[in-house]
Amino acid sequence: MKTTIKDVAELAGVSFKTVSRVVNKEPNVSEETVEKVQAAIRQLNYRPNPAARNLASDKSYSIAYVYDNPNAYYVIDMQKGLLTECYRKDYELLIHPCDAAGEDIVQDILHMATRSNLAGLVLSPPLSEMPELLTQIASYGLPFVGIVSGEVPFGIHGKWLCIDDFQASCDIVNHLIHQGHKRIGFISGNRNHRSTLERERGYLDALENYRLDTSAELRIDGEYNFESGVSAMKQFLALANPPTAVFACNDELAAGALLEARLNNIQVPQDMAIAGFENSPFSRQTSPAITTAEQDTVAIARKAAGLLIDTISQSKRHAKPVFEETDSISYCPELIIRDSTTKKPGN
Repeated sequence: MKTTIKDVAELAGVSFKTVSRVVNKEPNVSEETVEKVQAAIRQLNYRPNPAARNLASDKSYSIAYVYDNPNAYYVIDMQKGLLTECYRKDYELLIHPCDAAGEDIVQDILHMATRSNLAGLVLSPPLSEMPELLTQIASYGLPFVGIVSGEVPFGIHGKWLCIDDFQASCDIVNHLIHQGHKRIGFISGNRNHRSTLERERGYLDALENYRLDTSAELRIDGEYNFESGVSAMKQFLALANPPTAVFACNDELAAGALLEARLNNIQVPQDMAIAGFENSPFSRQTSPAITTAEQDTVAIARKAAGLLIDTISQSKRHAKPVFEETDSISYCPELIIRDSTTKKPGN
């Protein structure tokens, strides 16, 4: 039989309303009572029902992940990390895909938040990098955590997970340079993502530090998909002087570029080195496996959910909007060297 709140109350020797106050982390409960209730919860393995808590009070125990991202691996890992943390902290998670380019995107998200009685939002790019959207969410009084590339957006109060795509990209390009490459191509992702701009900035900075070629013909615009990688490699191979190494904005692009190179009898890495970004399954399922920067999306999602739920809990305890204070956590993806970028023979 399923354990109920009344079972916990009976074992702890308190009223079920007191158990509810402890579970909801409400103030004015003595430390001794909190310890007794928590001990009973552990002994009975009691798990509160977040939906029931939402109905029983004006406080919500549901958050939403709002995204517009075509990368299925990224979305799956985000959901996995968010669900793990929500389960650990007894929160419900709503998954809400949307069209960031939609005319009514702001109203749609705020309406969804009101309709679902949400306590907060986790936003990933490009939504987390849209100032108008963020400003209106903040003015609405809804706590949120934004996952962004680079630094915290200026002038917008919120909680942030800042991914250092710039430094990670510098690390990748420096690795290629140390392998002896002097002519390095770049395949961009969608330019409405700050991650694309930050990764390109890191690419250019590393080349400029060594006074290497940064000409426009070595930079090809694409989207975050396999087909763009194929198309970009075709353009590189059509150059009179193709690059000897290519850095793609994500692993899916890199995998597409690798396929096109091999179809044209280009040996990787002997004739051309190829690197990606994210450490998605694309980087591990190719032959050779692709050098990349590990972006632990599951861990990032867990941190985002934890930061949001802690912010919501503090607001409830102190009865003030602590989410108006700006906090951030930084994360730098780590270089993973694989067979697609081994040292060029003779260097």
